[in-house]
This record gives sequence, C-alpha cells and structure tokens, in this order.
Amino acid sequence: MADPARARRIAERTKQLVTQGLSQVVKDERVGFITITDVRVTGDLQHASVFYTVLGDDADRETAAEILQDYRGRLRSFVGKGLGIRLTPTLEFILDALPEDAQHMDDLLRRVAERDAELAAGRVATGYAGEADPYRKPRTDETDEQVADAEPLPDGLPDDQASGADRSR
Repeated sequence: MADPARARRIAERTKQLVTQGLSQVVKDERVGFITITDVRVTGDLQHASVFYTVLGDDADRETAAEILQDYRGRLRSFVGKGLGIRLTPTLEFILDALPEDAQHMDDLLRRVAERDAELAAGRVATGYAGEADPYRKPRTDETDEQVADAEPLPDGLPDDQASGADRSR
C-alpha cells in the first residue's frame, strides 16, 4: 500500500496528464467541452477513477463517454509516460454528477426563497394574536391602593402575618 500523500500526488498528476491528453491524443472533432473534475487513485496505485463533466445536452454526454472509452488505452499510455512510475494505473471514466446536483440545490434554494417571501407577505397582512402590547406595566400608586382595598384579610391569621410583616423577631 502506497503512502496516501503519494497517492494524492499521483492523482493530481494524472488529472493534469489526462487533461493534456484530451487535447494532444484524442483527435476526434466530436469531443466538445470535456472537463476533468477529479481523479481518485486507489491505495495500491493500480486503478484511477477519472471524473469528468461535459458542457452540453445528453447526446453530448453520450458522445463524450464513447470517445473516452475508445481512447482509454491511448490516454493510459500517455499518462504512463508522464508519470514515470513502474505500473500505470488503469483509467475508469465516470461522468461527474456535480452539475446536476448543483442545479438541484439551486432549485431547492429558489423554492425556499419563494416560500419565505410568501410567509413574509402573510406576516405583514396579519395582526397580533392577543393584545397589541402584551407586556406588564409597572404599577402606579393609584393601582396599589385599589388592590390593597380590594383584598380581604384571611381569617384566623394575626394581623402582622396577614399584612406580610417580618416574622423574624
């Protein structure tokens, strides 16, 4: 098993070489816009998964997959010469789903923003569920006198306990 740092370096170099190989080795006018997004190499450096995207529609993606499959051996030879290691990794080309995932996320975020705008508009049109000012107000002297007059003293308690006087004598 190779060092993970070495595997990362070989993956980066393989990415560069495959990108160069697309312009130098592949002589097909149907290639279009192929972008190599990532390369992952196994720990034993025997296999490289090359992720790519294609600018265009489904037909362009299918054409690019066919071309990459046809030129896989020549690209592997080109990568092997450029890497200069004993064993050249096999190349597997995988269509990267990143653009579709990004489009899906954009659609979700757009729907969430529309829903937030609807809720904000609904909030403006509605009023308070209770009173307009639900917070307690500080008592004034006038209301304290009314409360004191309105509360009867409990039966059976001495006057000092009923009035709340200090019991710590």
